[in-house]
Amino acid sequence: MFITPAYAQDAAAQPGFFASLIPFLLMAVVFYFLLIRPQQQARKRHSEMVAGVKRGDQVVTAGGILGKVTRSGEGDECTVEIAEGVQVTVIKQTLTDVRSRTKPAEVKAKDKA
Repeated sequence: MFITPAYAQDAAAQPGFFASLIPFLLMAVVFYFLLIRPQQQARKRHSEMVAGVKRGDQVVTAGGILGKVTRSGEGDECTVEIAEGVQVTVIKQTLTDVRSRTKPAEVKAKDKA
């Protein structure tokens, strides 16, 4: 008599454990596709760019300095000429962009044989 219908129906209307996890799982999927995956792809593109740096490429460093790669070894360092006669050694990971790439040397007909 004093119990309202809303209180009487409350016990049966509560969702189960898995139904309460669905919003959290949906948020995790959205975070993966909107935040994590694009960041992983950008990191992969940057590491491929850094691995492909070779002598003669015009590059931009993290400090905004433009220069030309004069020596690029197998290690993690390369030498960049920032002005005529001024060369600096930089870590390859600090290169933010390769502005222009040099073309590979052409193979002559007698070198092929």
